[in-house]
Amino acid sequence: MQSKAKTVKEYLASLPADRREALQALREVIRKHIDPKYEERMDYGMPGWSVPHSIYPAGYHCKPEIPLPYAGYASQKGHMSLYLMCVYGHTGEDKWFREAWAKSGKKLDMGKSCIRFKKLEDLALDVIAEAFKRTPVDKYIEFYERTMLANNKAAAKRSAARKASKSRKATPVKAAKARKKTARR
Repeated sequence: MQSKAKTVKEYLASLPADRREALQALREVIRKHIDPKYEERMDYGMPGWSVPHSIYPAGYHCKPEIPLPYAGYASQKGHMSLYLMCVYGHTGEDKWFREAWAKSGKKLDMGKSCIRFKKLEDLALDVIAEAFKRTPVDKYIEFYERTMLANNKAAAKRSAARKASKSRKATPVKAAKARKKTARR
């Protein structure tokens, strides 16, 4: 659920007490361990941290006018979520994160980039803290650019393969038409 809150304080104040307390505690853990170069802000209707345009002027590839998103948290309809872009799509960090979480003894309810939880006690806060420590701004930008470049190259290859496939499919038809023209002459 996207919030219309303009500030993080406004967002947190709008939540029921139990969720506000859980998300404030999570926020404090993150704030203690995150690289201070990240900027805390509201984007996509939730609080989170981004790489500011002053550090990464290109912004987010999908929406360059907003800074590059790094992490966020939200109160959803049936749960709360922590979004970790530093883990999403990063095979090494994802593997480390899942193994560290398993060692914590806590159950991990994780989608591609979000951890879903009902209460603060569901979280392995030490693992979350370490994930934030492991990804300073420079390392995150490097990962992001490497991933985007790889995705762009893969997309270009898929596009070229589709075009080649279409032209190969069209070639026999063109050849047959050319043969018919030649036969009529």
